[in-house]
Amino acid sequence: MEIITQKVENLPVYIFNTRAEMGVKAAEDAAKIINEVIAKNGVANVVFAAAPSQNDLLENLLKQDIDWTKVRGFHQDEYIGISPEEPAGFGLWLRRAIFDKVPFMELHYLLCDADQAEAKCAEYTELLKKYPIDLILLGIGENGHLAFNDPAVADFNDPYMIKVVELDDVCRQQQVNDGCFPTLNDVPKYAMSLTMSFIMSVPNAICVVPTDRKANAVYGATRGPVTTACPASILRQHKNAGLYLDKAAASKIL
Repeated sequence: MEIITQKVENLPVYIFNTRAEMGVKAAEDAAKIINEVIAKNGVANVVFAAAPSQNDLLENLLKQDIDWTKVRGFHQDEYIGISPEEPAGFGLWLRRAIFDKVPFMELHYLLCDADQAEAKCAEYTELLKKYPIDLILLGIGENGHLAFNDPAVADFNDPYMIKVVELDDVCRQQQVNDGCFPTLNDVPKYAMSLTMSFIMSVPNAICVVPTDRKANAVYGATRGPVTTACPASILRQHKNAGLYLDKAAASKIL
């Protein structure tokens, strides 16, 4: 299991020999938070990230003892104008990974037509105000992004909860590297994303980051300055976040 625990400012950093071990522990900790919130409030509101980095967490989360009929699921980010049945779309990815596998109380997606993105953001903002999020599950991008807050658009004091963003080429190339799209030209240039200020407002955050392709981003997030040049660095100031790494992702901070 865990081989090293570090503390970087407010942020506990848990490092595991394998991504499988990382996923088990992150899922156990997520389930504990969800169950505590359900016991207190009757329902838990959870934001899910969609990416191959989340596979180990979600596979193990499905094995936990959670009453999913008391969980509202939310979508963290999505490409603009993508089809609901597009295999690379985050909505379909989440359906296949978890949303269709357990009986959620409610599910709220970000899918919409390209000309409806601003209206969808406004609609989602009202949902987030109505159902305050208890837990957000995160990954870190190769450029250090959280959700689709790439360095050029990340704002730690963003006045919005969710917004339309333009994706940088590093982010878009990551989607190719992850096998989601065949070429860079196939990756959409615009998306909707929860903002940095919103992410920081959520009471609990669990961030899972496997593979050596994320090693530079992990180094920037934990050893560099807190800056939008590496948006994930702000997690060090979150009131209750945890960063879960496999040994490969942690290779530059060991």
